[in-house]
Amino acid sequence: MQLARWGYRVTEAGSGEEALALCRKTAFDIVLSDWMMPGMSGPDLCRAFRALPRDGYGYFILLTSKSEKTEIADGLEQGADDFLTKPVSPDELRARLRAGERIIGMQSELVEKNRLVISTLAQLQKVYDSLDRDLIEARKLQQTLVRDRHRVYSGGEVSVMLIPSGHVGGDLVGSFLINPRCLVLFAFDVSGHGVASAMLTARLAGLLSGGAPENNITLSDGTFGRTDAWPPEMVAFRLNRMMMESVQVDQYFTMVYAEVDLQSGTVKLVQAGHPHPMVLRADGQIEVLGEGGLPIGLVEHAVYDRITLKLSAGDRLFLMSDGITECPDQTGGELGTEGAARLLRASAHLPSPALLEAVVWDLTAHHGSPDFPDDVSGIVFDFHGRDF
Repeated sequence: MQLARWGYRVTEAGSGEEALALCRKTAFDIVLSDWMMPGMSGPDLCRAFRALPRDGYGYFILLTSKSEKTEIADGLEQGADDFLTKPVSPDELRARLRAGERIIGMQSELVEKNRLVISTLAQLQKVYDSLDRDLIEARKLQQTLVRDRHRVYSGGEVSVMLIPSGHVGGDLVGSFLINPRCLVLFAFDVSGHGVASAMLTARLAGLLSGGAPENNITLSDGTFGRTDAWPPEMVAFRLNRMMMESVQVDQYFTMVYAEVDLQSGTVKLVQAGHPHPMVLRADGQIEVLGEGGLPIGLVEHAVYDRITLKLSAGDRLFLMSDGITECPDQTGGELGTEGAARLLRASAHLPSPALLEAVVWDLTAHHGSPDFPDDVSGIVFDFHGRDF
């Protein structure tokens, strides 16, 4: 009668067995049970009640005249939430019920929040799956920017590797002919990772395309209608001006741009913040070139210096990204320029395509995993020194 006056909907049971049968049909919020009953005791009913399948939480209060701590502990072990000592005080009963309501309310709120979290995660998973599919297609498209992993020219051959650290990357390597005698090699590394870097990489690929000379930023009009090329330091200057004036993004890139005379072996190159180019001489010696230089798109009116060298038959020019030189080992130590030279020296007897594969294998052993933290790229030019 007291419970009904307080606004509770009450269902009564004459025994523990009858109460359990009712609980199987209805998910009651609160159960008030005597401890000592014919047949099933209050703790036994509590244990059976806890074993029933239900969505929400049920608050279980035992009514008892027992006051021994061991018996109360046993009741808690069976799953009871609270105790009321007989004779029951109405004020204490109401206070205990309100405490149970608060716990049930908090549990219901938590269930609802969990439902919202699960629903949100499901929606995010759909978005992620869609983005993942798009990025997989973007990776395929980016890989087409480097169509030929090995290409033979008159007087030399070029081998390249390009391994993005994610779906898409910011590295780009390649080559194209200015004319039958002059070959360009380039290696770029756009700052950052992901889609923004890949988009800038795609734009740079268009600006250095041998298939579309009218859009190639490195080419100029020569005498008698012939196609000529800007010197490497001027190419770097023009790219820097483009980044500062036209592109205007919070990105920059490092670069090595080299122009090779396929007949004489003379190389003119510029290094713009990119790792040092290396020459693998035919006798096994390795020469490290350049002094660093400023990245492209970072400093307005930056000046870039030309580096000139001579290749002999059997020599190889190697351009690489900092994904190689800055690749950490398992303690965090970077490979460095000397470490990269050591990897090249160890595999110098291999042809260039196999050399690049060996570098990747050795880099994996150094890092302890094939999942590199940065894009890994490189390009090797073998000079044959054949006459035209």
